[in-house]
Amino acid sequence: MPPAAPRAAPPRPLRARTPRQTHHRHSRSPSKLIHGNRTTPRVQEIPMIHRLNTAFSVLILAAVPLLTRIANADEGMWLLNNPPRRTLIEKYGFDPSDEWLEHMQKSAVRFSNGGSGSIVSAAGLVMTNHHIAADVLYNLSTPERDLLKDGFYAPTPADEIPVPDLKLDVLWQIEDVTQRVNAAAQGKEPAQAEAARRAEMAAIESESQEQTGLHSEVVTLYHGGAYHLYRYKRFTDVRLVFAPEEQAGFFGGDNDNFEFPRYCLDVSLFRIYKDGKPLKPEHYLQWSTEGASEGDLTFVFGHPGSTQRLYTVDHLRFLRDVHLPQRLRWAWRLQAKLEAFSGRSPENERIARDLLFGVSNARKAWTGQLESLMNPRTIAIKSRAQGRMIGQYTKVNPAGWADVENAFADIRKSLETYRKIHTRRQVFKVRGKLFEHALTLLRLADELPKPSGERLREYRDSNLDAVRQTLFADTPIYPDFEAELVASALSRMAEVLGRDDIIVRTVLNNKSPRERAEEAVRASALFDAKMRRRYAALDRQGLLEHRDPMIELARALDPEMRRLRAVYEDEVESVQHDAYNTIAAAWFAVEGENVYPDATFTLRMGFGTIAGYTEPNGNEVPAFTTIGGMYRRSALWNAEKPFDLPRHWAEHENDVDKDTPLNFVYNADTIGGNSGSPVVDREGKVVGLNFDSNLYKLGNNVRYIKKRGRAIAVDARAIIESLRSIYRADRVVSELLNE
Repeated sequence: MPPAAPRAAPPRPLRARTPRQTHHRHSRSPSKLIHGNRTTPRVQEIPMIHRLNTAFSVLILAAVPLLTRIANADEGMWLLNNPPRRTLIEKYGFDPSDEWLEHMQKSAVRFSNGGSGSIVSAAGLVMTNHHIAADVLYNLSTPERDLLKDGFYAPTPADEIPVPDLKLDVLWQIEDVTQRVNAAAQGKEPAQAEAARRAEMAAIESESQEQTGLHSEVVTLYHGGAYHLYRYKRFTDVRLVFAPEEQAGFFGGDNDNFEFPRYCLDVSLFRIYKDGKPLKPEHYLQWSTEGASEGDLTFVFGHPGSTQRLYTVDHLRFLRDVHLPQRLRWAWRLQAKLEAFSGRSPENERIARDLLFGVSNARKAWTGQLESLMNPRTIAIKSRAQGRMIGQYTKVNPAGWADVENAFADIRKSLETYRKIHTRRQVFKVRGKLFEHALTLLRLADELPKPSGERLREYRDSNLDAVRQTLFADTPIYPDFEAELVASALSRMAEVLGRDDIIVRTVLNNKSPRERAEEAVRASALFDAKMRRRYAALDRQGLLEHRDPMIELARALDPEMRRLRAVYEDEVESVQHDAYNTIAAAWFAVEGENVYPDATFTLRMGFGTIAGYTEPNGNEVPAFTTIGGMYRRSALWNAEKPFDLPRHWAEHENDVDKDTPLNFVYNADTIGGNSGSPVVDREGKVVGLNFDSNLYKLGNNVRYIKKRGRAIAVDARAIIESLRSIYRADRVVSELLNE
């Protein structure tokens, strides 16, 4: 047996603030939280939201008599430096202390591949979803060892597998840099102002990284209404500890995706290493052995990716009429291509499985979002809210109304510009690792000679380590699959724009899309990570002298991609930043601290209760499912795909406690990117792991949906029970429970 996991340090109490006003009998303070040894002084909190922008503060003070409350009290993806204290106190009798919030902040983890997670042990164990780990499992798999399908468990620390291309970020410090960023753009036209803001943000990031050694990002909030500098501890030595079989993590497949009742063990475990040893974190989450019950208050700490709730009604119509329909056409087309590729052989099915899941998942989510926007009620609700804001704002600041009116007009104008380039911008995107590596090499050669602030934002100094880690990672690249992806993209280009389009003619070079793709893939040297490293050291001339066919393809596409990007950034994005800055100020004037920013794949707090719901047909949907329910659902479908059980589950059916809660639904505000977020109770203990939403919540990107919209989580008790009784992962169970 391996040595026992390190025991947690003795718990130290953290005092919650005494609620200033509460009439709730169930009010109680956060209990003891686990901390490791502290070596870093506590970061200063940013004051309340009126410090975000001087102009905003003036408006808010003028508007105090008119402040309104968010109608749905559990709504919001809240900044941790601006939690909704009043709502939590008045509704739940809970006032999160600064220590509690700091602990949650420094226990939460952002995954570089688009998900969330949390540190859950004194030895750097990190929990996330199986579907967030899927691309890691895919890259670590071989034809002989399919980790995505069959799962993985490291019985000893020596068996934990290093992950070559994964970065985990822990948010450590936040600083408001709004005034500095806005000062750089003062008095300039939108395009010049945006360039000045980008340059200033790059300078802030470089200075911060040099001074602190922490990975630094300036985050745009409220679509340009505020700018915060986020400093992260970044970890790149990450190792795989446990993942269940795909059939356990995604039981029910696409049939059950975005549905409830649900029966998924959507969990995976990694470990952070530092200097070759397991990390001893300063903060990590304790595990709740009691779990949670229906009606309990829960919190979710994660990194929601993108929402559009502060968009104007005109902007929402653009999503409905232009953006989402085009995305769906792309998704349906690519899904069909991937399914055809998968059907040619079992090995093709293995190779395409991860991307096919991602595309079908996105397609289903976008379908739900579009259906929500197609419902006239959605636009009507947003129109009424916008109209109320305008009416209240004109009372607060009648002299400022002209600026707000002009901002709405600027949004409309920017969308007219975007409509002209939207289709073209979408089709000049090529998937595939090989093409992405080629484009990265080409752009590194083009961008590095420039000052950091003048580069494309992903090539700023603060981002270069991450770019190179991905470029140099020795992960598998499959020639047949790459050729399929490139051919699909090139044929879509020709279909949408026509073979006579000048860029299409240049890119295809008198060949069919399939011929051009095969030519670029088969003769490329970019399959070799060592060759990519060699190429990355060359200047542009030296790189082009090698005449790698995939780099030549990227070279043919890049000028048009850059041109379209420049139009978007100069005539759409920059105009919208300025306009939304003005509109956000108006919202602040009316709503005050109740305005939370749209999601930006940065750390947020959501909250809500565990709650079932009633279907439109009157059927009651309970809040919890059980492990036994998973076995019954499999039997109902005669164990046929996608309801067949993995071997371990079938073998240990009589060993597992079938009454253990498996999944639950709760009404906290989440969106894509929250996958892998810990769900915790008032004491900050883990009671669940967020992994999905139901169909009713798919319009959540534009408005919070409470009546039937629910987030879905894996119950913490099911994670322990399955690790113990099905996978015999005793060392991990002991570590999670601090035994």
